[in-house]
Amino acid sequence: MVEPMSREERESGNRKVQAGFLLLVTVSPPLMLLLGDPSAIQLAAAAGGGFVVGLALLWYLRGLAGEFTPGPRR
Repeated sequence: MVEPMSREERESGNRKVQAGFLLLVTVSPPLMLLLGDPSAIQLAAAAGGGFVVGLALLWYLRGLAGEFTPGPRR
């Protein structure tokens, strides 16, 4: 039988999902830009913009998830 996840395992898994989400959102704009003929500055700007948007989305989703979790908020 499988035992329930400990708090540390759950937090570790959440951090990995968040890092993967941030990586996906950060890498997407430069990859789409590669369809054209971008310069290095354009690729860097797209990656930076994707990173900022990813952080904003992650902040929003963490707040939204906090509304649905039982117990005291951290």
